Amino acid sequence: MKKEALERMGRAKKRGSLPLPLYAFRIPAGFPSPAEDYMEGKLDLNDELVDCEEATFFMRVSGDSMIGAGIMPGGMLVIDRSLEARHGKIVIAVVDGQLTVKRLYDRGGRVQLCSENPKYQPIKISREQDLQIWGVVTSVITRLD
Repeated sequence: MKKEALERMGRAKKRGSLPLPLYAFRIPAGFPSPAEDYMEGKLDLNDELVDCEEATFFMRVSGDSMIGAGIMPGGMLVIDRSLEARHGKIVIAVVDGQLTVKRLYDRGGRVQLCSENPKYQPIKISREQDLQIWGVVTSVITRLD
C-alpha cells in the first residue's frame, strides 16, 4: 500500500523547469523602500526545494495540529526520504496504519510524535505499535489567499 500511496502523492521530478525571475534585493517587511529594477537571474523552485529528486515527494496538509511550525491546513509539504529522521525533525509518520505529520521526539528510549498546537497531546509510541517514518519535511509551501 505504501508504494501506491506515494505514487498518488506525487514525486518530485525535474523533467522540465520553469525558471522565474529572482530579484537581487531583499524585500523589507517593515517600511517600504524605493523600487529597484535589478534582476539577479532566474529561479527554479526545484533547485531551491528539492535536494534529492529520487527521494522527494509532496503532500497536502489537512488539520491544524502543526500550525505552530508554520504548517497550515491546505499547505504543501516537501518531504525527503533520504534524510535521517532524528529528534526534533518534522516527519511524515504512519502509526498503526494512520498517516500524520508531527515533530519527532526520540530521547532516552521514549518516542513521541508531537503536535505544534497546544490543543493536541503528543502521540506516545509504545513497543507494541507499528511506527514507520516515510520522510523528513524540508519545506512548506503555503498560498496566501
